Amino acid sequence: QVQLVESGGGLVQAGGSLRLSCAASGRTFSSYAMGWFRQAPGKEREFVAQISRDGGITDYADSVKGRFTISRDNAKNTVYLQMNSLKPEDTAVYYCAAPGALGRTYDYWGQGTQVTVSS
Repeated sequence: QVQLVESGGGLVQAGGSLRLSCAASGRTFSSYAMGWFRQAPGKEREFVAQISRDGGITDYADSVKGRFTISRDNAKNTVYLQMNSLKPEDTAVYYCAAPGALGRTYDYWGQGTQVTVSS
């Protein structure tokens, strides 16, 4: 079992920045990859970014490449999402996620944190 708690969301003007955090507990944090997803009103949840167990490999959705950075601190059991140059279309509830024991799908989710970008 993995428990995830996000924080850091809020209201920001277009062009601004926010940093989201996700604190994990349960399994050994350094043993699994982590991901960020988001869901805008009326839309399906979509992938944003993911990071490997040791942080050496990252992957991003095309819509956020060059603006968002995912990182992790295994000593603090925390994954971060630094979001720069925010756009109104980035408005969504952001979720962090962890894979199940087999590592094939994201099975554990946080409660989400709201990010609102005003134009």
